[in-house]
Amino acid sequence: MSFHYYLYISDSKIDMLLPQIDPAYTTKRGSEVGVSLSVLSFKKTAEQPAHNRTARLERVLRHLQDHGDIGSIDEPGQFFGGLLPVQWGRFPGAASMVFAGGLTDQTVIGLGGSGRHLLGAVPNIDQADPAWSHLPPLLDGLASDLEDEILVEAAEQPGDRLDRGDLTALATVRRAVDRLTGPAQNVEFVAKRLLHGTIEGQPVLLGSPLYLALID
Repeated sequence: MSFHYYLYISDSKIDMLLPQIDPAYTTKRGSEVGVSLSVLSFKKTAEQPAHNRTARLERVLRHLQDHGDIGSIDEPGQFFGGLLPVQWGRFPGAASMVFAGGLTDQTVIGLGGSGRHLLGAVPNIDQADPAWSHLPPLLDGLASDLEDEILVEAAEQPGDRLDRGDLTALATVRRAVDRLTGPAQNVEFVAKRLLHGTIEGQPVLLGSPLYLALID
């Protein structure tokens, strides 16, 4: 049996998706009845996200799976998922960003998000930093100290200005994955697709994860 050792759960994405999936889910309440000697006390207690983190994630995943919204790495939908050896960690030059990268037989894949969603991270420590789950700041963070190389690489590709903008973004992701160091770990994930295209005949995919889990 394989166990999931969660590395990262994006509470902000789950908080955004859950009310759209099940509006009643976020307002559920539990009740406790306490008896102390002859005094009956009735106490309402709200479900705490910290105690319910994986259950909320699983509720979102079930909905996405039931409605066929999760594609594969090589054929991504609005969301995509898989199990892949990746290198991951805080990204150089953007310490509040977590970035993971890997490669299938076809596709270069990058996954980026905020470090505050790492399990065990200090709550709210990165609140003032960019929204790493959005494409523009994520690309800016990945392009740190690579901009000149990426612009040259993209400029060498055919196409108009908009095409070159897409190629620059794809080249940024590919170079960022190439920069990762350290051992690869077998990681399962589901992510929101942010960017998908081909450069020099190679598909490149960038997403922001709902979760990352280490699989032994």
